[in-house]
Amino acid sequence: MPYQFQLSEELETKGISLNLQKILENEAGAAGGSDAEAAAADWKKCDLIAKILASCPQQSLSPEDYYKDICPQILDLFHFQDKLTARQFQRVATTTFITMSRECPQLATEYLLQPLLAPLHRCLNTAEIPESDMVPGTILVTEEEVSRCIDDIYKVYVVGNEPLTVLMDSLLPVLGVLFSLYCFTKQSVSHIRSLCQEILLWILGKLERKKAIASLKGFAGLDRSAPSLHSLCQFRAATQGGIMITIKEAICDEDEALYQKVSSEQCQVEHLGDLLSHCQECGLAGDFFIFCMKELTHVAVENEAELKTQPFSSKSLLELEQHQTLLVEGQEQKLLVLQLMAVLCERMSEQIFTNITQVVDFVAATLQRACASLAHRTESTVESQTLSMSMGLVAVMLGGAVQLKSNDFAVLKQLLPLLEKVSNTYPDPVIQELAVDLRITISTHGAFSTEAVSVAAQSTLNKKDPEGKLEEQQQTGHERYTDVSHSHLEQQQSHEKSNQTGLKSSAPIIPQEVGEPSATVNQKSGSITIEQLQEVLLSAYDPQIPTRAAALRTLSRWIEQREARALEMQEKLLKIFLDNLEHDDSFVYLSAIQGIALLSDAYPEKILLGLLAQYDSNKDKHMPETRMKVGEVLMRIVRTLGDMVSKYREPLIHTFLRGARDPDSAHRASSLSNLGELCQRLDFLLGSVVHEVTACLIAVAKTDHEVQVRRAAIHVIVLLLRGLSQKATEVLRDVLKDLYHLLKHVVRLEPDDVARLHAQLALEELDEIMRNFLFPPQKLEKKIVVLP
Repeated sequence: MPYQFQLSEELETKGISLNLQKILENEAGAAGGSDAEAAAADWKKCDLIAKILASCPQQSLSPEDYYKDICPQILDLFHFQDKLTARQFQRVATTTFITMSRECPQLATEYLLQPLLAPLHRCLNTAEIPESDMVPGTILVTEEEVSRCIDDIYKVYVVGNEPLTVLMDSLLPVLGVLFSLYCFTKQSVSHIRSLCQEILLWILGKLERKKAIASLKGFAGLDRSAPSLHSLCQFRAATQGGIMITIKEAICDEDEALYQKVSSEQCQVEHLGDLLSHCQECGLAGDFFIFCMKELTHVAVENEAELKTQPFSSKSLLELEQHQTLLVEGQEQKLLVLQLMAVLCERMSEQIFTNITQVVDFVAATLQRACASLAHRTESTVESQTLSMSMGLVAVMLGGAVQLKSNDFAVLKQLLPLLEKVSNTYPDPVIQELAVDLRITISTHGAFSTEAVSVAAQSTLNKKDPEGKLEEQQQTGHERYTDVSHSHLEQQQSHEKSNQTGLKSSAPIIPQEVGEPSATVNQKSGSITIEQLQEVLLSAYDPQIPTRAAALRTLSRWIEQREARALEMQEKLLKIFLDNLEHDDSFVYLSAIQGIALLSDAYPEKILLGLLAQYDSNKDKHMPETRMKVGEVLMRIVRTLGDMVSKYREPLIHTFLRGARDPDSAHRASSLSNLGELCQRLDFLLGSVVHEVTACLIAVAKTDHEVQVRRAAIHVIVLLLRGLSQKATEVLRDVLKDLYHLLKHVVRLEPDDVARLHAQLALEELDEIMRNFLFPPQKLEKKIVVLP
């Protein structure tokens, strides 16, 4: 390299960029004008220059003096603007940065990493902000500093792609600020959003799994000790399209402060779900989901002794205040975990678990929660179903769905103590038997497997095979297992309900053929007898609430399985369900709602019009509560029909539009809610009535006196935009501007916070739709046309 000595002499005179430019230009000139681009792509030359820069020359007094002089020049190379040599300068700067960090990590931290990350360190919650900068509106980090900082981090970490310890440790403290910046960029268009996302995904993928989970805890707000954005700082859009960090104004209104805090936490959790949706292949999303499952165990079953306070006389006022603060923080943490679980369940796909270990950890977390619930006597139907599902998952793995090796059985053996505890303490004998059989199968490495394990495996698989394409023998075993599980589940629900209402009855809790484990109610079509059917029909009018509800659920199950004898009495079944719809107890009328929805799915033409007439009748003919229950039935029918709902578009839309003008405010809100469910499934078939629907929504949102009705109207727009997605620009082409003006009107003038929140969500949906419409994602594809 002929310029090595000259470059070494001029390092302390800030001549790196000039000498580097001279080298690259001369090399390009020597290669010829036509090969200039080829010479520019010669990365080996750039790497050689970087090695020279990273080596301390003999002329320097000490390595520290050399780093002090050269590091600012290295950082300046990232911002070189010449189009021909900018990529080479960045390559040299990145390689030099990484080489120095590898060879002299302490000096690189002081003279490279700290200046690089200084803008983010300035707004950390651990940083001390000078009093002169505490004035609200003061710009703490300028737009240019933020853009340069994020761009340089991306070039060093993501482009360089060297997970050195010093680089990882330096970036960890500012990850909270980076994630907050990423969340802010998701609210509008920003050129640094993709950079922030790539940086976060890179660091989460390179970190050790424990550190990655700890970082995600900090992002979600579960770890209050994690470094994050300072409470006095906020991100603001800058004049040049970038982002700057300023001191925010203090909020005096406690309600407004609480609202902003809750909204911010909700947005962060949702954006964290979006970020984790890109981390499923590496297994990080699955590990974090399991971590949340374990946290949910503590939330679901809280030790009552921890909530009991000592007598007031034994505590001072300060201690009482501190205790109450801890209780409030604990409740906030629990709500945050629940919200996080809801978002993860919504955003993650079925491939969230990538290996046997994650599946076993998930099952272990479920078993631990079941054992904890039993210890505190708080078991519920939901947990019983979850437990059955998780044990069925283990049965599927042991049944041959996954090729298990000896190492996999070593992982599965951690379930043995939990399965033993379930088999000894769980009240359901079916679960007990399955837990014992699973323990035997795991202990023998699959050499011995009982019929119950095969039945449970087929039961779980059949939930994903509703067409019934499995062999008849497998279906029979599945039916027997499902019958026993459902009968015990209904017995448990009936006992709980009777305990709550304080009713005592000498009659059986549910009909004999429903309650006995040996009875196979869930049989193939035409196998139920007339006597069984008549007894269940009589039980549907039993004065005891658990008996009546269990009979209704049995009838619903027969309808779902298309039992011939039950479907022959469709009119009588409809009358039974409608009569129970007026019952005051939710355990009864919810079972009736389910039955009517299933019956309408089988015979929509015969039942749907009658339900619409009953829903559309005035409140003098039917009680308002009954009309609301019929509205719930109609919503379930719309969801069940799916694309087939277009056949009944006219009567449904007309009924709901008339309901939007009903004198009863609850009925108006119900009609609008059903209208939203219908519109988001009609897609292009909405075209001819889109003006009527829009006019109705605008009138209600602006003029209705009831806040619940206005909320429902705005929520219809949210559902409409969310359901249509990218098709909204075509379906709503004529009314999109009117909807936009309505949403802006609500955001500015609506006094209700919830309605404003719905409007803001609708604007975000609309913003996402229009951005994708104006700037469609670029797809690299090649079309091959075969000529005739």
